[in-house]
Amino acid sequence: MLLEREILQSIGFRNVWEGDRIIGFQLQLRMPSYRGMAASLIDGVAVKVDDLVDVGPEVPLWTLHGATYTLQQLWDSEGVRWPLEDPAVVTVPFAGGLPVGIHEVTIELRLRMSYIPLEHQPSTYRVTRRITLSPDTATQPASDPFKYGVSLYSFMHDFGTVMDLETALAHVADVGATGVEILGEGHIANYPSPSTQWIDDWFALLEKYRLEPTNYGSWIDSRLHSSGANAREFTGAEGAAMLQRDLRLAKQLGFRFVRPKIGVVSSDLVPHPAWTESVERSLDLAADLDVVICPEIHSPTPIKHEVVDDYIDLIQRTGTKHFGLLLDTGIFQDRPIPLRPGELPGRRPAFLDGIAVDPADIADIAEYVVFIQAKFHDIDDDLVDQQIPWEPVLRALKDAGYTGYLSSEYEGEREPWRSIEQVRRQHSLMRRIAATL
Repeated sequence: MLLEREILQSIGFRNVWEGDRIIGFQLQLRMPSYRGMAASLIDGVAVKVDDLVDVGPEVPLWTLHGATYTLQQLWDSEGVRWPLEDPAVVTVPFAGGLPVGIHEVTIELRLRMSYIPLEHQPSTYRVTRRITLSPDTATQPASDPFKYGVSLYSFMHDFGTVMDLETALAHVADVGATGVEILGEGHIANYPSPSTQWIDDWFALLEKYRLEPTNYGSWIDSRLHSSGANAREFTGAEGAAMLQRDLRLAKQLGFRFVRPKIGVVSSDLVPHPAWTESVERSLDLAADLDVVICPEIHSPTPIKHEVVDDYIDLIQRTGTKHFGLLLDTGIFQDRPIPLRPGELPGRRPAFLDGIAVDPADIADIAEYVVFIQAKFHDIDDDLVDQQIPWEPVLRALKDAGYTGYLSSEYEGEREPWRSIEQVRRQHSLMRRIAATL
């Protein structure tokens, strides 16, 4: 598993339970040196959280290699080491624990370096970060109608550069999510023919982090042969072959839903005419595999649109139970995404300012909705989403009887590791709102 560059990690910031009571909280630290070192060289860590906690370096407990020590025990230890590749878990006693939400956490880590003159010791590392506390899923209200997941698309650009598959799944689990969504050609090594070892590792990681596969993202690339002297029209048979390939792979990896990203022919995302044949040719296979095909309703397509009508018509006409609708919550965006460097007003797609679909429209199609991609772009330090109105959206979903997954799909700025904290914020926000519905 790969660590964040920050000394103070996002993962592992949580309350600690002993029986039926909270006795403190934990955080994880990356070794800030260029090497690991003997644990007896640790001179402690002072921890401050908001105006709630302020403890000296001798107070926290240290967990290394699964064993927990006081600072004195670390000083007396032989053979205990803090390796470069593993985080140290720091436990701060604090009866009742920290409240849910975002906290400003400051640490002052002290290490003794034998090769630095004593007058410059200990080496001190001061870090302040705003981190969202992992939810206490054991206390999730029974009235919460939803299940919570994360799409690994949220970690785009981090994945494969500063994040591997296990790191991504560890972060999914750390927000209390139970479901994971992937992109077939984005996250499966050697797609569409992963090795037996990769598949074994996939299931081992799911078991380790107690996650279930939810939605598998696939593509029907209708412009596959649209260029050059030999360009030709895309056929339904070609689309069906693509879809069926991914249905089989999704089933092999344990997924229940497949979202085909269908090629479009208009700015409001009307799908290529071959979509109907591609899907209808695949319905029997979907039924045999018990996998639901669910194209997404994505901005700038609103709920009240011919695209949605055509999808529903297919369901009604065929009577299938293996085709449904995936709602992307970006359609409810009611405030603009800020202009990026170089963008000018009026020079980018208008839907980036939001199409503000009324969440009440969900009721009209609720019986056909099988999955929710919880699209968002930015949640600020006060736990306020800057684009998506979550309270009316979640209320409309609950009132419509939806009890499936809310699967985080972060699509904001892509600075390394930013997505991790943004996903943590979204889960805290959605759970807080759901508890009040």
